[in-house]
Amino acid sequence: MSWHVAEEDLRAYARGELQPPLLWSADTHLAGCAECRAVLGSAWDSGTLDAAWARLDAELDAPRPRPLERLLLRLGVADHTARLLAATPVLRRSWLTAVTLVLVMSVLTARAGHSDTLFLALAPLLPLAGVALSYGPVVDPTYEMSVVSPLHGFRLLMIRTVAVLTAALALTGLAGLALPGFGLSAFAWLLPALALTATGLALTPRLGPVVAPGLTGGGWVVLLLVTESARSTGGDHVLAPFTAVGQGVAAGVAALATGLLFLIRDRFDQSTGGVR
Repeated sequence: MSWHVAEEDLRAYARGELQPPLLWSADTHLAGCAECRAVLGSAWDSGTLDAAWARLDAELDAPRPRPLERLLLRLGVADHTARLLAATPVLRRSWLTAVTLVLVMSVLTARAGHSDTLFLALAPLLPLAGVALSYGPVVDPTYEMSVVSPLHGFRLLMIRTVAVLTAALALTGLAGLALPGFGLSAFAWLLPALALTATGLALTPRLGPVVAPGLTGGGWVVLLLVTESARSTGGDHVLAPFTAVGQGVAAGVAALATGLLFLIRDRFDQSTGGVR
């Protein structure tokens, strides 16, 4: 070849500063000219090349966001928070499908039997179970990573709790709308659900992420059995937890448990007896 790219242009090419149309000419010429490629190699900054390869490797190795994570990012959620929410174990298709089926069956039973007792009894347990399944070494596949991450354990717990509560309460709320004949009583599960979830979380540092929600859920079942027995003998039409007095008690329990949870938040970073 009688024409070669000027050395000054090759240096600009190596720095990424060469502009068209010289850039296009240099690209075409370098493909067939070993002499210019050798000059370009000597002009190339090895540190810049290594940094470029490092950026490329990081881009290729970065996990691709899943649909939920992409949705959260579009809603303005910080990328690290969106990744934590997307990694929440129970926010999976299987769990959402199971919750939906439980709610559909309870709604169908309520509509067929003209009683919303089964629905009101089951609905508060779903958020509690979902939160219990969202953290801890037994059920969380990302537990080891969260232990060594510089993230406060209580903050991680709250992020996942909000995610699970939002999903569970939304599904349960939609199921409640399928019971129009029961009016506002179809949403009497809300305060007991918040009370059970807050109580289970408040007991977690002392009893652990498995025993605490299990004991809380068991207490709810016992309470329902006792009130059902009392209703049968007394002729009442509504279970006590879903009356005005019962709703007030549930609100008080939720407030007390939430306050206790805030006071003991630092215990979620301890290695014994808690989440971590």
